[in-house]
Amino acid sequence: MYVPKYFKPDNSEEVKAFIRANNFGILVSEHNNRPWATHIPFMLNQSGTHLTTHISRGNQQWKSFSEKDVMAIFQGPHAYVSSSWYDHENVPTWNYMAAHVYGKTRIIEGDELRQALRELVDHHEAGSARPVSLDSMTPSYVDREIKAIVGLQIEITEIQAAYKLSQNRDSKNHQNIIDELERQGYPGAVDVAAEMKKRSRE
Repeated sequence: MYVPKYFKPDNSEEVKAFIRANNFGILVSEHNNRPWATHIPFMLNQSGTHLTTHISRGNQQWKSFSEKDVMAIFQGPHAYVSSSWYDHENVPTWNYMAAHVYGKTRIIEGDELRQALRELVDHHEAGSARPVSLDSMTPSYVDREIKAIVGLQIEITEIQAAYKLSQNRDSKNHQNIIDELERQGYPGAVDVAAEMKKRSRE
């Protein structure tokens, strides 16, 4: 991942929090000598040492995992930045937040897989008015569904992140970009503006 020095976050715990907050990612590996990507939810453990996830058993990707690293990509808010927002000539660009996680995979089964699924469901059901859980489902139904997936754990070897939020602009142009993004009004632009403001106060 190419990360210019301006855009490299220096707080590893913040990056882990970013991954947890944007945990629907993309698992990338090599399958039949081609890149293969699967869009799936991940859970990062408390210590930040591994990710757990699962894919459909019909997805051939899991059959090609080897000693090579896989990569999980996590995308945060992003927005187009017009060159008309500067007080000088410049080119358009894109502001964004993203993280890449590299690691070795192993298949998880049995109680370990059930616990990973339990944690994933509980995490996303926490805000539901009528939360469901793995334990509230019919055991035979859960057993049948689990047979259709392959559980994975990724032992993390490296985390890279880029927060490209106009840190290389002077205060006037930085504020101009925030103002224009807020004026755009759509969620990505507003979220990027909020992240820019947050960091301008740090």
